[in-house]
Amino acid sequence: MSSADTCSVESINQEAVKKAKQGLPNEKIILRVSESFKVLGEPTRVKILFSLSKQELCVCDLANLLGATHSATSHQLRVLRNMGWVKFKKTGKMAYYSLTDQHIVNLIDMSIKHAEE
Repeated sequence: MSSADTCSVESINQEAVKKAKQGLPNEKIILRVSESFKVLGEPTRVKILFSLSKQELCVCDLANLLGATHSATSHQLRVLRNMGWVKFKKTGKMAYYSLTDQHIVNLIDMSIKHAEE
């Protein structure tokens, strides 16, 4: 770290610190947000979420789209299900996945827009 990107003297603005602390979410929320970023750190999961933001897909279609095995795709879907981001419905022998709500669509859309800037 260079000295150009740090303070030259230590001076704490107590009002600024107090205001920043008041806006901090509780520790449980901070941990959930951190876990969300970890989940998004896997490109395969991002591809799944992006694809499901467009339409409901079965595991076979997702595996084909990803060029992955059914087992690998199911593993990634399980992670997303555990986060509460995707849900599935069984129709006969097929399992169709979709996003749980609009928040996930917004998260993916905002992330892609930010990456494109």
